[in-house]
Amino acid sequence: MVWKGLRKDRKGAIGIEILIVFIAIVLVAAVSAAVLIQTVGFLQQKATATGRETTQEVASGIKVLKVTGYDPNAPGGTIDKLAIYVEPNTGGQDVDLNKTKIIINNGNKQVVLMYGGSSVFSNESDLQNNDVFSSTLSAWQNLNNNTFGIIVVEDPDGSLSGSYPVLNSGDKVILTVDVTKAFGSGLNPRTKVSGEVRPEHGAPGIIEFTTPPAYTTNIIELQ
Repeated sequence: MVWKGLRKDRKGAIGIEILIVFIAIVLVAAVSAAVLIQTVGFLQQKATATGRETTQEVASGIKVLKVTGYDPNAPGGTIDKLAIYVEPNTGGQDVDLNKTKIIINNGNKQVVLMYGGSSVFSNESDLQNNDVFSSTLSAWQNLNNNTFGIIVVEDPDGSLSGSYPVLNSGDKVILTVDVTKAFGSGLNPRTKVSGEVRPEHGAPGIIEFTTPPAYTTNIIELQ
């Protein structure tokens, strides 16, 4: 073996420079990791909030339980009033009836109705002493061609009032529509009617029925 000795014309790597580079790499990695963790956390919270809002939006809304009509001149005549029974979807958000619309079409004309305020509101005690279609109820007396009224059927927590009718779990109301004022005439036999009860948020309740071939009683089950 031949010993070549030390080369004095070459220098070894300087340790401090390597250390600085190493520290810089560690710092960059730490900053990158912090940014990544922060971004992931933000996205996770955003996804959770979006999922919750989407679930509430899908679950929320109004359910149409049934629709009945009233013909004051039966047998014969036309349906002059509609009573739309509704309740909130199970597990959904509260429904502000002030912001709810009834959109209804009789085949010739489509109308959009909004809540008419305290003057067309009837509470549970009013209903106990009257028929649903009684003209003495405020929910029928002051309607015009672009409003609907409210008759409270069930309201365990008192969330429904004339000024702030909020529909929540356990509540049931009747939305009143004066057909002759909304359309200018009553509904004749064999009339196809469609529409929806559309809340501010959530799924609308569907209205879909065809009136019978003849009206033999004053109160007619339509849907």
